[in-house]
Amino acid sequence: MLEYDEKRNYIRMDIDCDLTFRATDSDHFYQGHCTSLSGSGVAFVAEEQFEVGKGLEINIVPKSSVTPPMTAYVEVVRSKPLEKGQYEIAAVIKSIKGA
Repeated sequence: MLEYDEKRNYIRMDIDCDLTFRATDSDHFYQGHCTSLSGSGVAFVAEEQFEVGKGLEINIVPKSSVTPPMTAYVEVVRSKPLEKGQYEIAAVIKSIKGA
């Protein structure tokens, strides 16, 4: 039997879907690609870099219509440069916007 020692409060799920996002102090939306999601955080790849502590509004759009889209307010906790002018953004979910 496989043993798995999870140190997180929520299990992280790898996902593969598009998202749009904006800084909470801006009306300009950007495009990104969501890579993982948990009950308390999200990670995505984008061409923009944001400072730790920056507030964002994200809109995750799943590929399947079975799963509804999600809009959440998050705070950036990491912004790591990747190849080709992209950044991996990790953020903690502060609240989920109601329908």
